[in-house]
Amino acid sequence: MPERPSQTIIGEAPAFLEMLEHVSRAAVLSKPVLVAGERGTGKELIAARLHFLSPRWERPLIKVNCAALTESILESELFGHEAGAFTGASRSHIGHFERADGGTLVLDELATISLRMQEKILRVIEYGELQRVGGSDTVLVDVRIVGSTNADLRELVVQGRFREDLLDRLAFDVITVPSLRDRVEDILPLAYAFAINMASEMKQEYFAGFTAKASSSLLRRDWPGNVRELKNAVERSVYRQANQELQIDEIAFDPFDSPFRLRRDQVRSMDDQPPEQRNRKAVLPLNFAARMQDTEKDLLLAGLEKARFNQRVAADLLGLTYHQLRGKIRKHKLDRS
Repeated sequence: MPERPSQTIIGEAPAFLEMLEHVSRAAVLSKPVLVAGERGTGKELIAARLHFLSPRWERPLIKVNCAALTESILESELFGHEAGAFTGASRSHIGHFERADGGTLVLDELATISLRMQEKILRVIEYGELQRVGGSDTVLVDVRIVGSTNADLRELVVQGRFREDLLDRLAFDVITVPSLRDRVEDILPLAYAFAINMASEMKQEYFAGFTAKASSSLLRRDWPGNVRELKNAVERSVYRQANQELQIDEIAFDPFDSPFRLRRDQVRSMDDQPPEQRNRKAVLPLNFAARMQDTEKDLLLAGLEKARFNQRVAADLLGLTYHQLRGKIRKHKLDRS
């Protein structure tokens, strides 16, 4: 009997709950399903949930990361091979399709599979049969395929990089996992769950929590890496907290952040920079007041854009009070923009 997933699915945001309901409806079928979503959204957990809520839950759940294998190795791993099929094949090998017979096969990073391999996978979906590499016998299998991808497969079809007929079969139903930006209500519950697990892993007696400042910074972030990025940032912050009795005040978003790290302008040699940048500091005389005005205006605009024009959040990002920010906005006439 396969083990159930060790990670608990946490989420109460409407978009997330709607997606889970979609999973429950699709789980009872044996048809292929496509799980789509940005990187780090937890597609592998959703694929596992599809299996364990299905009538196949007592049968094997096999996961394959298609991007991690070359075409020849992926072919051997999926379909198996007979002894002597290629150099080094001293004995026959049962592939993942046969191992998953009666259960579920998850093809992660589906968009990376070659067109030739896509054709072979399509045959298994349509007829439930395959041949091992180097073999001539037909092997019958009963496998439910769940594809997982963060790519736009329809665009890849237009580009000729993905078979339209395979997409039609895989996309009997498509479950789209919402990004963390679309489930803001879940950020703090997830953060606390990750923090508590990390504290337990470090043999700490308890987790003291996050300060209001840290909670605010968690909620304001865009999270391009989604739940995976949140997990890493929170665990890193707990690990770096020297005193477990104190609440975490700073979130370690960037593991490379250091006052000593090289900046991009330091990495590039001066000879590689365009003349206007090489001479920027030496272009004198200049209007100091006008240059400072422009710099201040640029910083204000950057802060407002980062805060999505929420002025209270922008003030916090720029280290200003709300009234100071309002005064500078009026000064530079940004309220008219």
